[in-house]
Amino acid sequence: MTRAPPDPSKARHPVAYLSDVEGIWEKLVSFCQDNPHVSLEEGERLQVQPGATFVFGGDAIDRGPAGRRVVRVLLEAWRRQPSQVVLLAGNRDINKLRLVRELRGHPPPRMPLEVREASRPAQLRWIFENSMGARGAFAFRHAELASTGASVSDEEVVDSFLEDLGPGGLLRDYLFACRLVHRIGNTLFVHGGVHEQSVGRVPSREPVRDVDAWGEALNHWYAEQLEAFAEHRLDSEGTPVWQALIAYQAPTPGERMNKGSVVYGRMADEHNHPTLPAQPLRDTLRRVGIHRVVVGHTPSGDSPSVVRAEGFELICADNSYGRVEGASQLFIRDDSVYVQGRARLDGGQLEHVRFQLALEDDASWIGRQVVDTGQLVKGPLESGSWLLFRALPQQRVEQLSLAPDALAERSLGLARTGP
Repeated sequence: MTRAPPDPSKARHPVAYLSDVEGIWEKLVSFCQDNPHVSLEEGERLQVQPGATFVFGGDAIDRGPAGRRVVRVLLEAWRRQPSQVVLLAGNRDINKLRLVRELRGHPPPRMPLEVREASRPAQLRWIFENSMGARGAFAFRHAELASTGASVSDEEVVDSFLEDLGPGGLLRDYLFACRLVHRIGNTLFVHGGVHEQSVGRVPSREPVRDVDAWGEALNHWYAEQLEAFAEHRLDSEGTPVWQALIAYQAPTPGERMNKGSVVYGRMADEHNHPTLPAQPLRDTLRRVGIHRVVVGHTPSGDSPSVVRAEGFELICADNSYGRVEGASQLFIRDDSVYVQGRARLDGGQLEHVRFQLALEDDASWIGRQVVDTGQLVKGPLESGSWLLFRALPQQRVEQLSLAPDALAERSLGLARTGP
């Protein structure tokens, strides 16, 4: 089978971004297909081409039967090409650190007494389903372990998670390879989002006003927290020193996000509809040359959402909970982005989305919002229509197509700004 030559527009955008694979191998495979910058050689070896950078935006595990496989491939690529592979830690990756204590006599306070007194597999299932948003993670790990044909017990599933976090463990090593913030040119990458409460904030430290110095300090703090975890350090009251990292990657109690965290911040409203950072924060970022923020974490339909205002853009590129299999492709350079993906419309039609968008292209409809409906204009479809997206209550989404002449008659405005 002859492989089609890569699209030259992709090749001119040397930063390739993927996020939220969540243990689903097909997402990594589809991202690498016809990708001029990142390929899977012999099915298991992730190779980044010379001059390119691959950024993985976090959440490698939890919702598919290939979590260990995904982590192993990403970690091996980082070890082999550390200057070209950037790994961001997601909440689904970091929160597994909890298991070393919660499965060894320090269960979550909310765990019912009957579960506390039950077996380790029962406890782990409860933790996944009730405190990590990872329903099915136990069964997925069981399936991954059993994929070799060996008989696997529930206790061995528990052991596998603890082994991953022990000395030389796969997930422990992966987390040590990760960071929380990364900047390439005018683009800032974080897993969850940025808010005025998070930029400049490093837990238990004085605020850091310079944005680049803040990113460096936050990554250093993250590394210190992992060292404390590896050394089992406790404070004078017996609390793990690394508990601060657990709190940082989790939502604020009683809320669905954590505005003080780049891991669990959300660039979205209460229904997950994308929203821009507040104007003062956009101004702060622009003053230091950052004109684009790229995030994952929050589902945003089947293809990346680009949200724009006055020379600044937010790209939400989570690949989870979509209607289509596989992952979208996002390629970045300072002056433009290239997006390629698919979308399943509300009527069931499968459409292809593909566009290149210049940062200063104020005339484009992409990233604008229909004033009377709040629908985000995501991009052109290969059928000739335009894709409109809206997040709805109860985790539902709307994906519709609209003809160009009909869209031209609608009033378009700037996308909403987050609280």
